[in-house]
Amino acid sequence: MDAARRPVLPPAVAHLLGSARFAAALTLCILGAAFSTHLLRATMGWPGLLAILVALVALATLSLLARRQAIDWYGLPPITLLVFLGWTMISVFWSTTTVLSGAKVLYLLLFTALGVYLTLVRDTIQLVRGLGDVLRVLLGLSLALEVLSGVLLDLPIAFLDIQGNLTSLGPLQGVFGSRNQLGLIALIGLITFSIEFMTRSVPRMQGAFSIGLATLCVLLSGSPVTMGAFIVVGIAALALAGIRRVPSATRMYWQLGLLTVVAITALVLWLTRSRILELLNAGSEFEVRIAVWREIVRYSQMNTLQGWGWVGAWPPLEPPYIWINLATRGTQNSALSAFYDVYFQLGIVGLISFSALIGFALVRSWLLASEKRSSVYVWPALIVVALTVTSFAESTVLGEYGWMLLIVCAIKASQSMSWRDALRRHEPAPVPEE
Repeated sequence: MDAARRPVLPPAVAHLLGSARFAAALTLCILGAAFSTHLLRATMGWPGLLAILVALVALATLSLLARRQAIDWYGLPPITLLVFLGWTMISVFWSTTTVLSGAKVLYLLLFTALGVYLTLVRDTIQLVRGLGDVLRVLLGLSLALEVLSGVLLDLPIAFLDIQGNLTSLGPLQGVFGSRNQLGLIALIGLITFSIEFMTRSVPRMQGAFSIGLATLCVLLSGSPVTMGAFIVVGIAALALAGIRRVPSATRMYWQLGLLTVVAITALVLWLTRSRILELLNAGSEFEVRIAVWREIVRYSQMNTLQGWGWVGAWPPLEPPYIWINLATRGTQNSALSAFYDVYFQLGIVGLISFSALIGFALVRSWLLASEKRSSVYVWPALIVVALTVTSFAESTVLGEYGWMLLIVCAIKASQSMSWRDALRRHEPAPVPEE
């Protein structure tokens, strides 16, 4: 009997792992590692990065064990997330690279576990503060290394893929490997710093400096993808600010009107897509994307329903990815679109489940941001908007920090607004025993 009641962890260890300070420190480590994967790979290689991620997952698991009595598991995880992850794991069996696919699925699950931990043990404002601290350091480090490379040394830092273009005002890469990655992370930082400023979570001078730093990095990244996402996020923020100010009695009508405007805009963009692509094709970056997408559609006809199997970032020397790179005369490591990537790797089933996951996360987080009084609820909504828009031209959301942020926002929204709440409210009350 005593053995059965013996605690899982020694009391002293459980007290340490279950403390708020440990959770805060582990949160910073998780966010720092997730946003520094390129930097860690460049300095420590894959073994070092994987060792760090496995250690973080182990510590997160022990922390959850120590906190298991205080954690509310209701509404976790969203059904759409379970379906997508389940189909991803099953795809290993028909993948042309079974061993590699299995390894990539495990890699995806590592960030899934870290995202779940962050959601369970930290409130949204705590996540915003932690992410703000991490991104201030990484964006500041990126700018410092760009100054070192482009001004002081006038030489590229090859192992970090920093080209040293600061004197020509970009494009910059920072410690994130490419201008698109720097731009997206700076945009995420801009959203995060703005929420910190609005909620007065940091001193006003620090908040203003952080917003200026993120805005500068967005502009110097020279990323057309980020600039497009920046415009959409700005419009979404203005629309959300307006909706939050209207009376609750008429708010639903405003939401429906906004939805109608978005639908009409999307329809117009779709009908004029040829002209838009012609205008965008002035740059080689969009020409490459179109060529890759055409090849993906062609090869996907062989495995339309189930796809070629999950591999995440492409192995460029493995079929069918080498065929696409040869046909497009490039060395792409993704489909340059999360939706095309999911369709190619997981077929129509995977595309539907992924679209449902990101769609429910967007709708739920948007409605919460519209209804809740606190400004902190705006953060998940704008983050999902940024990730969704970027997903049309980048595959960042399918791995590492992008996937982890999507998990956090999806679960946070699901916990506060789930269809299971309606079922629970309509459950009959238990009949008392006579």
